Amino acid sequence: MRAAVLAKFGAPLEVREVPVPEAGGGEVLVEVLATCVLPYAAEIFGGERNYPLVPPVVPGMGGVCRVVGIGPDATRLRPGDLVWCDSTVRSRDDALTPDITLQGWSSRGEGGARLARHLHDGSFAESMRVPTENVFPLPAAAGDDPARWAALAVYGVPYGGLLAGRLEAGETVLVSGSTGNFGSSAVAAALAMGAGRVVAPGRNRAVLDLLADRFGPRVRTVELSGDEAADRAAMSDAADGPVDLVIDLLPPSAPSSATRAAAMTVREYGRVALMGGVGMLGGDDLALPYPWIMRNSITVRGQWLYPRAANVGLLRIAASGALDLAAERVRTFALDDVNDAVAHAAAHGGPFDRTVLTPRAGAVRAATSR
Repeated sequence: MRAAVLAKFGAPLEVREVPVPEAGGGEVLVEVLATCVLPYAAEIFGGERNYPLVPPVVPGMGGVCRVVGIGPDATRLRPGDLVWCDSTVRSRDDALTPDITLQGWSSRGEGGARLARHLHDGSFAESMRVPTENVFPLPAAAGDDPARWAALAVYGVPYGGLLAGRLEAGETVLVSGSTGNFGSSAVAAALAMGAGRVVAPGRNRAVLDLLADRFGPRVRTVELSGDEAADRAAMSDAADGPVDLVIDLLPPSAPSSATRAAAMTVREYGRVALMGGVGMLGGDDLALPYPWIMRNSITVRGQWLYPRAANVGLLRIAASGALDLAAERVRTFALDDVNDAVAHAAAHGGPFDRTVLTPRAGAVRAATSR
């Protein structure tokens, strides 16, 4: 089969022949129809983000696939099924604190690295093997436009954070980092989950206007000034009432002061979910006042990724139309053009911009850019 291989950091991906993976017990072999290329992929492949990938490796974070072969422990999957393949792999020998790897992308700790050595390669290939429990049936409608459904790789992250923050219908959510690729997806996911109001702060006026135009009065935008106290007051005013949940999805380049300003808008007994990259490339740690947390009974929750069952909920709201994938701006690339896809993703990392690789191009109807 053909795959895009990262031979070394800082070098272009090489499209070449590699052996077809063999699925063992507890694994499924799939053909990859469509996989999302994230905006920061170039930073990973260039070595800027210092991800724990071990070249040579086939990168890629799951996607829309078709089942080719199943193991003896699969009781419902069948060859030919259209499925969503989640890249978040968890160890099976510790139910309480499982080790985690993002297949073909990243890992956490030595245990995650061991998983990555076993499930080394990701979805930038014609085929891949994945754990059985990471394969989820898709509705038939996804087969009409698999490239558009590949955007679920982005939506899964904020959806997991909103679940961790225990979002309830009618609540007010503030999305810190709402003008970014993940943050704008959090705005859409929160509304799809029933949020009554979403406060969307950011510095990019054009993107804020886009969010307001797309989602209407349930979204209240705030143009940030960089002054922490003034921004906190402006965000609180925009909520026009208590903020129940703050979710932070700011990138590594953002200062911790921006996260703090957003977090401290939350009401007494409110919740804060931290999912971003603040501090990962240096800078000040996040400092939240101890008395404020304690006396206001604030819950501050870190959340990396999402539980496995979140895939089911995410697929349901997408299939229902509550999470509208039709408005995604999708650009597809064939496997041979993978380096163009990586460059395009880096240059088009705005809200609802999706760059999608289609390794099995003949099996996919090209998505129409909207």
